[in-house]
Amino acid sequence: MGCAISGSGLTPRTAESRHTEDEAPARLTPDHIQLIRESWKVIQEDIAKVGIIMFVRVMSFIEKSVARLDQLERLETLARELGRSHFRYNAPPKYYGYVGAEFICAVRPVLKDRWTPELEQAWQTLFQYVTAIMEDGYLEEERSRRSHTLTSSKQRPDKRNTAI
Repeated sequence: MGCAISGSGLTPRTAESRHTEDEAPARLTPDHIQLIRESWKVIQEDIAKVGIIMFVRVMSFIEKSVARLDQLERLETLARELGRSHFRYNAPPKYYGYVGAEFICAVRPVLKDRWTPELEQAWQTLFQYVTAIMEDGYLEEERSRRSHTLTSSKQRPDKRNTAI
C-alpha cells in the first residue's frame, strides 16, 4: 500500500470535505495532456521498473502484515503508521481498498484449486482490517496537523498589538 499519488501535488481532503459531492471535478488542460503524454513515453521505456517498485512496496507491506498476524498489536501499529505516512504523501483513504482487490485478483490464479470462498473471505477481511486501521492513522495525522496549525497560530504574537 505504497504511496500511489505521492508527490502528485494533490491536497489531502479533510474528513468533512470527503463527504461533499458538489465539488467540481478537476479539469485537464492541453498543457497537462501534453506533459502526461510526453512523460508516459519515458515511463513506458522502463515500465517494468515502475511496476516492480510499486509491486515490491505493496508486497513488502503484505509480507509484514502476514508476519504479524499472531501479534495484532504490532500489525495495528504498522498499519496505523502507514496510514499516517499516507497523509504526508497526500494519498487519501479512498484508494486503500483497491490494493486488496487487485492483490486477490493476482493471487487467485496462482493458488488455483487451493483458492476457496473461505480463503477469499479471509484475505478480504485482512485487507478490510488493515485499511480501516490505515484510515484511522490517516485521520489521526490529519487532526494532528490541523491541531498543530491552530496551536502554532495562537502562539504567535499579534504584531498589530506590539508597541515599538
